[in-house]
Amino acid sequence: MKYDHILIRYGELALKGRNRSDFEKKLKENIQFTIREHPSCKVRRTYGRMMIELNEEKPDPVMEKLRHIFGISSFSLAMKAENEIEAIKEAALQAFLQHEGKKGTFKVSARRSYKPFPVRSQDLNQYIGGHILRNTDEVTVDVHHPDVEVVVEVREQGTYITCGRMAGSGGLPVGTAGKVTLMLSGGIDSPVAGYLAMKRGAELEAVHFHSPPYTNERARKKVEDLTKILTSFGGRIRLHVVPFTELQKAIHANIPSNYAMTIMRRMMLRITEKIADIQNAKAIVNGESLGQVASQTLESMHTINEVTNMPILRPLITMDKQEVVEVAEKIGTYSTSVLPYEDCCTIFLPSDSVTKPRRDKAARFEEAFDFEPFIEETVKKVETLNIGSEEESADQQMDDLL
Repeated sequence: MKYDHILIRYGELALKGRNRSDFEKKLKENIQFTIREHPSCKVRRTYGRMMIELNEEKPDPVMEKLRHIFGISSFSLAMKAENEIEAIKEAALQAFLQHEGKKGTFKVSARRSYKPFPVRSQDLNQYIGGHILRNTDEVTVDVHHPDVEVVVEVREQGTYITCGRMAGSGGLPVGTAGKVTLMLSGGIDSPVAGYLAMKRGAELEAVHFHSPPYTNERARKKVEDLTKILTSFGGRIRLHVVPFTELQKAIHANIPSNYAMTIMRRMMLRITEKIADIQNAKAIVNGESLGQVASQTLESMHTINEVTNMPILRPLITMDKQEVVEVAEKIGTYSTSVLPYEDCCTIFLPSDSVTKPRRDKAARFEEAFDFEPFIEETVKKVETLNIGSEEESADQQMDDLL
């Protein structure tokens, strides 16, 4: 006998009441998509658990992918046995031995979810524990601090035996909380903000502002790479690349330098809102952290927010830079984010940006030029890439959607 299944547990989903089935269906879809390179694996829902039947696939690459899927609290290799006491005892012994259980201490924790099974959980503990003791040397029982816990779950489809567990990413399955639009700059913060939004179940559409020739193709490739990293936590992400050069030049020519950054952020928000509407997204996510830079003071946020009624989610708002860096390193975006390619926020950057801008002044400065045609033309020229899907290399023009 050998480990032939992966048993997946989910914590927060168990609290979803009538919506629980929908959350489980989405989690199953996400798992199937993530392990699609292992076609022999079969994913199956059972009450309170998800099972992957390995069918001779090697478990380690599959488990490495499971670590990144939101909605999973933990998972374990499992050995399946028929619902028959002798078969369960033998499978438990084999599972224990194959989990480095040749010496030390152990305990058995049996759970009888399938009530028609005639042996009670407490009796199962004794039968299985006795069988392991009779067939091993240098092994004793410790019910308080065992080296190995042999977990036995009796279910209608069969009995699953596990020893040890790996932590999952927690959170909610991506796609269960609706769609949001992420303002993805290419720096350290915004990928982390996108990751945290996905952890709460949000599906991402990413928007990146690109200003050639002032920003180069390497800067754009960097953002594509960051988007691809994020797909490992939630499947496909569409990246909308916004040609921002003409509007940025107009801002530079018509707006006082100390308000240029504020007006640029207001224009970005107007464009992002239009893209979000087209993509049926219900909120905008960005990587702002309170007080980090001039555009992230309360006064700046108040003035910039004026141009949209769409909710703006700021997952990093109370985090300091070191905390953000730690998450970026953990999820694998940091080394890409720090590549030294300029993004549109760093070009034309004035040295005298106001930190407490006023809404009335911003609106008055915007009257200096007719920006609406710039916005409309910019949105028409947005280029959309499908990242993390079979169509990844095939660009789509935003105007096809308009």
